[in-house]
Amino acid sequence: MVQHVEGQLGLEERLRKLRHRMKVYFDSSRPDHQEALRALWSVTYPGKELHGLISDQWKEMGWQGRDPSTDFRCWIYFFGEPVILCQDILGKYIILMSFQRLLKKQGGKRSAWEYPFAVAGVNITFMIMQMLDLDAMKPRTFIRSVFLQILSENERAFDLIYCVAFVVMDKQWLERNATYMEFNDVLKSTRAQLERELLMDDVLRIEDMPSYTLLC
Repeated sequence: MVQHVEGQLGLEERLRKLRHRMKVYFDSSRPDHQEALRALWSVTYPGKELHGLISDQWKEMGWQGRDPSTDFRCWIYFFGEPVILCQDILGKYIILMSFQRLLKKQGGKRSAWEYPFAVAGVNITFMIMQMLDLDAMKPRTFIRSVFLQILSENERAFDLIYCVAFVVMDKQWLERNATYMEFNDVLKSTRAQLERELLMDDVLRIEDMPSYTLLC
């Protein structure tokens, strides 16, 4: 009984932190936000100097302009945190390698029109937030209930499913040889695949999802 109560309190705290991340928007005047931007650049382009937080260099990552803050609809804690803060050595290696392959469009026969990497990451963030119904105070969907069970076992569950979603989206993009006008369709089919996999009987962790192997 005590363990159950402690587990429930732990889950509530993890969910509270996740909701807090959803509500933290980029503030260019905050030193910690500036540092997080620099950290994202460092893991993206190791050894390459960033000339400024406002620079044409950000376009290389897929931001639409030289100031990435103008593209942020949600804060970088969702977009960059899986790579920046992952403490598990093997996990960080797998995520970072997948991150680099996606950024550099190294997987498969590339499409004639490539999606902007950073903007795609922001859209994937919102897609997952909606899929998991994270704004709701109580679970309203079975998908949400499944995710909460996974979150109770792994506080990085959201970050892992974000990484899986990105590689699934990239794979579907290539299979369709998609264009700009099809981006939302690819995002919808990505969500549908994630939902199917999360509802599989033998999926008890994000690592059990069939598409998790795309990260390896």
